Amino acid sequence: MIRSELIQKISEENPHLFQRDVERIVNTVFEEVISAMARGDRVELRGFGAFSVKQREARTGRNPRTGDSVSVEEKHVPFFKTGKLLRDRLNGLTE
Repeated sequence: MIRSELIQKISEENPHLFQRDVERIVNTVFEEVISAMARGDRVELRGFGAFSVKQREARTGRNPRTGDSVSVEEKHVPFFKTGKLLRDRLNGLTE
């Protein structure tokens, strides 16, 4: 599902809301998650999962095309850990 499909689905399920308002709500939620992660905070959505930021140390890698050694700088990457409810539903344990 992409963002526009999510907005459309929420709009259909909530006919009392204008689509532009639903779009603003969805965009605000995503922006807040991004802002919190940029600050290094953890974002937890109960039953769904938790977003956090992990730090990857600098290392020496290889260029797959040439085989040459290249230095890879330290970086921060987003990490998502699923919640128990989501895992259970994906595995058919909960209806």
